[in-house]
This record gives sequence, structure tokens and C-alpha cells, in this order.
Amino acid sequence: MKYMYTCKKVSLNDSIKDYAEKKISKLDRYFREDATANVTFSVEKEHLCTVEITIRGGGPLLRAQTEAPDGDMRGAIDSAVGYIERQILKNKTRLAKRLRSEGFPPPAPASDFDVKEEQEFPVVRTKRFSVKPMSTEEAILQMNLLDHGFFVFRSSEDDGLCIVYRRKSGGYGLIVTDEED
Repeated sequence: MKYMYTCKKVSLNDSIKDYAEKKISKLDRYFREDATANVTFSVEKEHLCTVEITIRGGGPLLRAQTEAPDGDMRGAIDSAVGYIERQILKNKTRLAKRLRSEGFPPPAPASDFDVKEEQEFPVVRTKRFSVKPMSTEEAILQMNLLDHGFFVFRSSEDDGLCIVYRRKSGGYGLIVTDEED
């Protein structure tokens, strides 16, 4: 697995990065060799450490973001890796069926976690609405007026489908879709 690091508002020594690689390498058995782990370290208000791990491995994208108080980066790394492993184990049957040829080998059984696999994904509500062209700023305003966490719209610039969302750490995110040929 390849590792890429980003540090926001914090500078880290190599021991933390080595620790992250050691912990994330335990997940290697679930991914192909060409998988990439993006690890982002940041320190927010009052020494709250945040670690975000995103793994791209030819199949699904797996992401975990955890926080730890008082500068405990190692604890945040442990929590994030544990979260990703629990997600893999929770959905192992579904992932093995769908992604056997794409990116995941079937997961090895883990005795560390007692995880119940979700058998179904019940859709409890379906909404239909028209997607209107608008700017990103208009979409954020509309999302805030509706008091939603996200809003789907068409970009008035290129007519592409976009999503704006409210980030936990503050601010807004924008997802822009690429049309496949």
C-alpha cells in the first residue's frame, strides 16, 4: 500500500507517520497492492487531534475520521483504523460478492471484533424533486433555508450534477460529478 500524508495546523515527526503506517498496514490483506492510503493529520481548537484516513484500492472508497483530545494522535490513528476494519467486516459478504474481481480479496476472519453484518438496507422514504441549475452559493443558501445537511443541484456553469454539504469541522463541501462516457 502507498501512503500519502497531509498535515494541517500541525507538524509531525516521523515516529507518528511510522506508527500510522504500521497500523494501516494491518489492513493490507483486504486490498490490492496498488491501494493508496491518504492520511490527514490536523489539530483543531483546544488541542483536539483529528486523523482522517481514506483508502482507495480499486474497489470502494473507505474513509474514517476520528478525533482524540489532548494531542493523542496515536489514539486517533487506532480509532480510525479500527473503524475501517469494522466497516469491512460488517459488510464482508456484500463486499466479497460485489468486489471480488474489483479490488477486495475476501476478508480474512477477525477474532478481534464481534460485528453483526447488516442483512438488508431498507429504504424507508423516497423523495422526488426537480434539480434546477444554480450557482454553488445559491445551493448553499437553499440548503441552509431548508435546514438540510446536503443539497443536490445542477451547476449553472457546466450543467453538471453537484452536491453541497455541511462539514462537521465547519464550512461547506462541494461534490462535482464526472459524467462517464
